[in-house]
Amino acid sequence: MASQAPSSVRAGPEHRVAVPLTLPEDLAPQAGGLEVEASGVAMGVTWTLRAITLPGLGAQVLARTVQDRLDRVVAEMSTWEPASHISAFNRAPAGAWQDLPQGFAQVMACALGMAALGRGAFDPTVGRLTDLWGFGPPGPVATPPTDEMVADALAGAGWARLDFDPVGRRLRQPGGLSLDLSGVAKGFGVDEAARALLRLGVRDFLLEVGGELRGEGLKPDGQPWWVALERLEGEVESQTPILLALCGLSVATSGDYRRYMIHEGRRLAHTLDPRTGRPSESGVGCVSVLHPQAMVADAWCTLLSVAGADEGLALCAAHDIPARFLIHTKKGLEERLSPAFQALLED
Repeated sequence: MASQAPSSVRAGPEHRVAVPLTLPEDLAPQAGGLEVEASGVAMGVTWTLRAITLPGLGAQVLARTVQDRLDRVVAEMSTWEPASHISAFNRAPAGAWQDLPQGFAQVMACALGMAALGRGAFDPTVGRLTDLWGFGPPGPVATPPTDEMVADALAGAGWARLDFDPVGRRLRQPGGLSLDLSGVAKGFGVDEAARALLRLGVRDFLLEVGGELRGEGLKPDGQPWWVALERLEGEVESQTPILLALCGLSVATSGDYRRYMIHEGRRLAHTLDPRTGRPSESGVGCVSVLHPQAMVADAWCTLLSVAGADEGLALCAAHDIPARFLIHTKKGLEERLSPAFQALLED
């Protein structure tokens, strides 16, 4: 999933500030902590870490910890890896049951829950469509697929065709179905790496993986990890920039401005509408979602990008999801906020 990479900054009067409504009672700067930085490449994107740690837990240890967790997610859920568990499932014959690693099963449960909630706007079974439109492992395509090709791929998709046994951690291939978990797996990787850091005793950090971020604890000066939502070209000028205090929170962003194909002068976004089999035409230029779990924020971004502002805001209100939409209008990209996001901005 394409997402912007907000920068870490400090709050000021020129910003709107979004702060969690509740904070841990024992929240305090870590005495004697040392700030370290690490970075790497995984899941086809770069990752960066800023952490406050104690002697004995240096940048190399933290880098290995993050890299190991992200590489494990790739080995399980990347369609770009022929030997991954998801690639094996996509090749499996009709009727075959496949045992899933624990992480894969967790992501599958989340994806299917979001598919049911989104009433078709989110579907983890669009792998063939992703490839047809040139956004999958086979690479870019010169022209969009034909109506017949789209119809054939849609006929082989559909999350309701899956049989999932969450207790036994098994998934049944109904035949010809191709999973694509790119709308949720990267967020899970962020969560997994964060959990590994917390198990090491690192309680204060900001982790970013391909534009999806999770912040825990505080910086040595007692400030939270401030993250700015990037201003986009065409955004209405009157909209004051937003700073997020990532303290026990994750943010994910999805938009039509990073990955797309150009055909006959039209920009076709990489986010596909599972209901039509074509690039989404919801009018959403960008959506950012806050949630304690990056996996959940990631999935909501994908769903809301397809559902559109009206349906999406109704879903956010019903499920108390903080989301910020930028909608294409004649005036430019105009902002719409869910009630839960607006609550974070109120004094």
